[in-house]
Amino acid sequence: MPLADKREIVSEIKDHFHGASAVIMTDYRGLTVKQMQALRSKLRESGAEVKVYKNTLTELALRELALPSMDSMLAGPTAFVFATGDPVGPAKAIMDFAKTNKSLEVKGGFVDHVVVGADDIKALAALPSRDVLIAQIMGAMLSPVRGFMSMCNAPAGALARVMKAVADQKAAA
Repeated sequence: MPLADKREIVSEIKDHFHGASAVIMTDYRGLTVKQMQALRSKLRESGAEVKVYKNTLTELALRELALPSMDSMLAGPTAFVFATGDPVGPAKAIMDFAKTNKSLEVKGGFVDHVVVGADDIKALAALPSRDVLIAQIMGAMLSPVRGFMSMCNAPAGALARVMKAVADQKAAA
């Protein structure tokens, strides 16, 4: 491969690493082309893209970006999953795919430019999505307000029930 082509690929790798919120590295040995296509489409749905680059060119790009060395994860064939948004969705998609396809092995990756291992990716996949977490936090924040409003409305409601009971009692008499 000519040097100009290699420089272009290194530049592409740098762009992908720079624009990604998370990069998950997997060993895809043993997957058929059909399985790899299924993985790509599943990850595309979750907002991620799968690329396969030479490890030496990836190491060059990581050095140029001043990111930590990933030598242990860059052994053997490596597929890179670049997530641009919430990294939980792609992590879940990979772990779900790995359950049914034992050939796919998660090596680790980067989350917000911090090196993480395979166990951290599995923990990330176990988290609820960003939207669900925001909804849970909002629910927790609104719960005390709802309780306070119910407490404030309770005396007025009790008075209304007493007045209705008295009115019913007088109407019956």
